[in-house]
Amino acid sequence: MIWVNLPKISFVIDIHLLKHLESIITENRKLTFERILQNRTRHFTVVLEDIYQKHNTSAVVRSCDIFGIQDIHIIENKYNSYVSNQVAKGSQKWIDFNEYNTEEYNTDTCIESLRNSGYQLIATTPHNDSCVLKDFDISKKSAFVFGVEKAGVSEKMMREADGYLKIPMVGFTESLNVSVAAAIILNDLTTRLRDSNVNWQLSESEKNEKRLDWCKKTINNVEQIIERYYIDNQKVS
Repeated sequence: MIWVNLPKISFVIDIHLLKHLESIITENRKLTFERILQNRTRHFTVVLEDIYQKHNTSAVVRSCDIFGIQDIHIIENKYNSYVSNQVAKGSQKWIDFNEYNTEEYNTDTCIESLRNSGYQLIATTPHNDSCVLKDFDISKKSAFVFGVEKAGVSEKMMREADGYLKIPMVGFTESLNVSVAAAIILNDLTTRLRDSNVNWQLSESEKNEKRLDWCKKTINNVEQIIERYYIDNQKVS
């Protein structure tokens, strides 16, 4: 399965349409949306750079959903990325993908996009002068970059990174599977974030955007329902 890129487009949510669609879904589904939205964040985001094993990409996507990360950034220089529904368990339906694959070298484009959005770049690596996970400052907006298991993130990303992060390891092995590393880091940092005074939650407009998006993804024949809604409202007006 290849995912569809979902660009961040600023637009005004039709609140009346949102309320109409919310009236169609079950109360339990609405409560589920609200519970999950209370824990969603764009304070942290995840970057996958040239991860070619679809089971690893899929597992990271699943971890992003589980730990409340709304956005994931996919850099495709050498390899095309895929997500397996068998591993992701449908989690790809609920988070937003940003793909960088239109240039010969796409890492620069991703870096520029993240910096323009106010993120510091944190390369995950057991090497260099890395910050240990427990000491990481959660107050700044951060994009955590993961590379392939042996090679790690690219030299370009390492040079451009604003900091480095590592998971303490006390065994003979010096590296973790990328999906395992992502899960450990996201679990630790999002737990600390929710217990902090940092303003980490989505804004109300961002929540409405996701309410509308998730309603559309939940309701069968939603395009016909929306078309009928606008036709009926034109008649009323």
